[in-house]
Amino acid sequence: MKNLKLFSEVSQNIQLQSSEEVVRFAAYDIDQSRLFFASSANFVYTLQLSSFQNGRAGAKNALSVEVCSLDTEPGDFITAFDYLAEKESLLIGTSHGLLLVHNVESDVTELVGNIEGGVKCISPSPTGDLLGLITGLGQLLVMTYDWVLMYERALGEVPEGGYVREADDLSVNCAGISISWRGDGKYFATMGEVLESGSMSKKIKIWDSDSGALQSSSETKDFMQGILEWMPSGAKIAAVYKRKSDDGGLSIAFFERNGLERSSFRIGEPGDATVSCETLKWNSASDLLAGVVSCKTYDAIRVWFFSNNHWYLKQEIRYPREAGVTFMWDPTKPLQLICWTLSGQVTVRNFMWLTAVMEDSTAFVIDNSKILVTPLSLSLMPPPMHLFSLSFSSAVRDIAYYSRNSKNCLAVFLSDGNLSFVEFPAPNTWEDLEGKVVNVEISDCKTALGSFVHLLWLDGHSLLCVSAYGSSHNTCLSSAAYETDLHGSYLQEVEVVCYEDHVPDQVTYSGFKASVIFQTLLESPVMALAWNPSKRDSAFVEFEGGKVLGYASRSGILETRISDDSVCFSSTCPWVRVAQVDAGGVHKPLICGLDDMGRLYINGKSLCNNCSSFSFYSELANEVVTHLIILTKQDFLFIVDTKDVLQGDLSLGNVYFVIDGRRRDEENMSYVNIWERGAKVIGVLNGDEAAVVLQTMRGNLECIYPRKLVLSSITNALAQQRFRDALNLVRRHRIDFNVIVDLYGWQAFLQSAAEFVEQVNNLNHVTEFVCAMKNEDVTETLYNNFSFSKKGDKVFQLKDRCSNKVSSVLQAIRKALEEHIPESPSRELCILTTLARSDPPAIEESLMRIKSVREMELLNSSDDIRKKSCPSAEEALKHLLWLLDSEAVFEAALGLYDLNLAAIVALNSQRDPKEFLPYLQELEKMPESLMHFNINIKLKRFDSALRNIVSVGDGYFPDCMNLIKKNPQLFPLGLQLITDPEKKETVLEAWADHLIDEKRFEDAATMYLCCCKLEKASKAYREFGDWSGVLRVGALMKLGKDEILKLAYELCEEVNALGKPAEAAKIALDYCRDISGGISLLINAREWEEALRVSFLHTADGSVVKSSALECASGLVSEFKESIEKVGKYLTRYLAVRQRRLLLAAKLKSEERSVVDLDEDTASEASSNLSGMSAYTLGTRRGSAASVSSSTATSRARDLRRQRKSGKIRAGSAGEEMALVDHLKGMRMTDGGMRELKSLLICLVTLGETESAQKLQQSAENFQVSQVSAVELAQDTMSSEIVDEEVYCFEHYAKKTRSTARESDTFSWMLKVFISP
Repeated sequence: MKNLKLFSEVSQNIQLQSSEEVVRFAAYDIDQSRLFFASSANFVYTLQLSSFQNGRAGAKNALSVEVCSLDTEPGDFITAFDYLAEKESLLIGTSHGLLLVHNVESDVTELVGNIEGGVKCISPSPTGDLLGLITGLGQLLVMTYDWVLMYERALGEVPEGGYVREADDLSVNCAGISISWRGDGKYFATMGEVLESGSMSKKIKIWDSDSGALQSSSETKDFMQGILEWMPSGAKIAAVYKRKSDDGGLSIAFFERNGLERSSFRIGEPGDATVSCETLKWNSASDLLAGVVSCKTYDAIRVWFFSNNHWYLKQEIRYPREAGVTFMWDPTKPLQLICWTLSGQVTVRNFMWLTAVMEDSTAFVIDNSKILVTPLSLSLMPPPMHLFSLSFSSAVRDIAYYSRNSKNCLAVFLSDGNLSFVEFPAPNTWEDLEGKVVNVEISDCKTALGSFVHLLWLDGHSLLCVSAYGSSHNTCLSSAAYETDLHGSYLQEVEVVCYEDHVPDQVTYSGFKASVIFQTLLESPVMALAWNPSKRDSAFVEFEGGKVLGYASRSGILETRISDDSVCFSSTCPWVRVAQVDAGGVHKPLICGLDDMGRLYINGKSLCNNCSSFSFYSELANEVVTHLIILTKQDFLFIVDTKDVLQGDLSLGNVYFVIDGRRRDEENMSYVNIWERGAKVIGVLNGDEAAVVLQTMRGNLECIYPRKLVLSSITNALAQQRFRDALNLVRRHRIDFNVIVDLYGWQAFLQSAAEFVEQVNNLNHVTEFVCAMKNEDVTETLYNNFSFSKKGDKVFQLKDRCSNKVSSVLQAIRKALEEHIPESPSRELCILTTLARSDPPAIEESLMRIKSVREMELLNSSDDIRKKSCPSAEEALKHLLWLLDSEAVFEAALGLYDLNLAAIVALNSQRDPKEFLPYLQELEKMPESLMHFNINIKLKRFDSALRNIVSVGDGYFPDCMNLIKKNPQLFPLGLQLITDPEKKETVLEAWADHLIDEKRFEDAATMYLCCCKLEKASKAYREFGDWSGVLRVGALMKLGKDEILKLAYELCEEVNALGKPAEAAKIALDYCRDISGGISLLINAREWEEALRVSFLHTADGSVVKSSALECASGLVSEFKESIEKVGKYLTRYLAVRQRRLLLAAKLKSEERSVVDLDEDTASEASSNLSGMSAYTLGTRRGSAASVSSSTATSRARDLRRQRKSGKIRAGSAGEEMALVDHLKGMRMTDGGMRELKSLLICLVTLGETESAQKLQQSAENFQVSQVSAVELAQDTMSSEIVDEEVYCFEHYAKKTRSTARESDTFSWMLKVFISP
């Protein structure tokens, strides 16, 4: 579904040597991009194709060419002409049989052979190793480039005994014969005469190029001699013959290598004997077939294209018959056609493929003199199928479509130079035109229009076009009757006026008049025209090289585009389109250009380097483009938001559009993988359709709906509160229904639920919507890869993270159904659905509604209207069972204590009556409270069950206790419900026993006290370790003094064993009267001041305390000295490891290697070898700075905790550095240790041992200064890349710590009297 557009046409004239001389042959040099022409006067002209890029169309001055003359005999002339790239020379055959090789560079001609009968055709093979030649006697010669004859075959075929022509007679009929090679050079085809039924016919013969063996031949037909062209891809051989059944009409037929005819199509009208075909040529891509067709008054170059088993005539360029036009395709550029005439006018035409689908999704496919019209929004019909067609007086060359402001116009430029115009009715009436053929009249024009190259509507009444004047083919145009002195290419504005009134609902195709109102000569070729949607009656004009300027209607000037700079693409872009985008509320043009290399530019900046086609999509009705559709050469379709392009968010640029194997799984939502290789984007369906139309290489149409466009359309519909359209989009494209609520904002949706229900007006659709609701935001889960932009005030409100979204939305829907939808069975079922899908499901309320319907049915109510407005109870129940688990519905029915309803539910859920009927019958026989109790037990509603069993009476108290014991959470409720004091004490005791089982002894003791179970309370306090509580309960139990004393001794031992010597000392002093034991326990607890106080109180002598204090102080001094050594060794080890790692990192960086690539074990091993000493062979610290004695349980527990915390350090491990730092931090004095140390110092001073106290404080201070300084030094080196020994000196850090940190809380344990200056 595409049209072939001529976008560049440059003509130049060769200055021939004489007026009688004409151009006969041409050859092409691919390497140097030059053309050779051979004339009838045996002159060879050489010209460079680059000269056409610098010249203007129709220039009067002649081309600068090189001319050389061939020295031949009088009367001898050139009959065959080609270029041999391998020899860099021209190969020339003459009528006298001379075979010449002419070197263009040296201008030397060499005779390499003499062919009897003359040379009629020369054809080198595509592989460059063989040369085919046909003589005037009809002989086929195949030779190498060294002029060695490989074989000779006769082209003619005469049956045995048949008439054989003389050589002279045969030579007369050999003119125009040719050889056509297959693309790989393995086979070639010729056409020879065959005597059949007494007359001479022709057939195609297929030869093997290596052996010369005849592979196959076609049937004999009335072929036109010399027209034979093998498709470069090798699939078909094109030939021309006259059909006997069509009154001699010409047809182009296609043959396979086996000689069988595959297909054909007619060139002219049936019975038109004036039409003949002169030549056929395939382009290098094998997709276009061009031929020169001679008609009665003109010759025409026609270009055909094949798709969907139909041949389309895409272009027709007319020449006068006397011009004798010939052409060739550029071997390297499939869409470049080189034409020349006998008089030496050479024209280079560049074509491009344009999508036939316009902005409003209407397809106009050109086929000869018809345009096949199909609105894709109505139906996806691939051509040649169409809705209706437009017929014109001659072939269509170019079209321009205008569809704005409710006006739809089509301008058509015909091959005879005429313009035609068509005005269409409103698109919604086009279905009435199905199957019709509209014969369009040509417009009235009184001025010369020239040959249009580009055509564009500025508004509904004016056209902007680029027209060429002065070319020889212009004399065939209808406007040539108007004399003009114009030469070259002009940019002109044409005014279009219609003198007939447009009839609504009908096509207007006559009464148009066109006139040129403005012209300006173009100094540079125009490559493209694009309408500017952001400015009225204006357009953009792209010149060769990529520069884009703006054109204003009727101003007669080209003006620079109003911006900082004019847009300039980096290369010429044949495909240029302008999109109107919204830039912060201001509409701006976005100029998009695509060059023939696949580079896509946006406002002059490169966006994609591998684009094969692109299009625009608008989700709004104001022609504002919201998305850019890009299809890459990798067959990946990207949907790009225009806001991202405007904001520069695609700075990732070309890399974004290149997908490798790894990104395919990681970013599978950012693009669409097109399954058809080589497909093209031909159009989009804007608005809610949200579709991209693709055409595959096979010709069929595929319509896809990218998820990003669909979600954007849904967003737009919600912003406009078009709930019905949004819901239809969700259903059609199988989008999660939650998108509607989550995009709109579910709290805002609650306010619009009534409008939603009224707009949808379809209870089945509402039911689908209700069933899909779930408590999650799908825009952040399922569709989190898509970005959603704000569209309105209510859309995209701040999402509420509350989990009651489902219940709230369904409640709003239910309320809207009840208030705005008339009663009906469908409405009732929909309401039941909202109840069943609530979170949690409102099963009881649903069953109550069904129960009310059931009761109405049982009462045989005469209210027929009410019956008709509700479904039957059975239908409603089945609907509920379809939505919910049948077991849950059955339990809910039991929970209503309605056994009949439960039985109905069980029957409709297809349960076996043997399973539920005995149970229901047993319940029916029970008293009501007992029945409720058993039902609640089954449903695990234990609170209700407890209330039921308590209300039954005292006879069921054991059952009540069993229920409470099995469900301990019922104890508080049981105490509240049971009022009898004895039974309440039973409940309390049972609760306390439960707490004992759960090891909650303190709470259990309190419960036992409440129910006067003192012995159990005492045991509970003892298990809890509360000696005070045990003694309190003992007093309540009236224990004697001896029993109390015995109990106190037992508690003292137990508490001391638990590691609480201070509390044990209190028991010993208060209850046991054991002074010495109490003092000893206080010393073990390191409560030095309290021990000294008690000792002075009871013994007036502190000798015991003094000896223990001196012993402890001496041990601490030794431990502090050992700890200072450890700090030094750990710090030294850390600095060595750190220095080693820094050296290794610097070495790796210099070698440009990654640290990750280094074997960590090797690096660690190397670092550990730096220092010979190891800090890990020594014993770990046994206790805190103040707790050294390993004899106490406190010290041992503290040592174990610190050892577990610090962990182990493995020398040479990857984490050795951090482990060393953590270990240094772990050696700090604890708060308890500092408190114990200060207490010991005060005790020593009190006892007069000031020297020991001063020594102890100095040792502890030295250790603490060392530890703090080491930690600060290690932390500072961790953030540094260089370890400078002078900067990171331990002595400097120790001095700083000693001078500044003494006033901090860390050193608050020190006695001021012993602080050194």
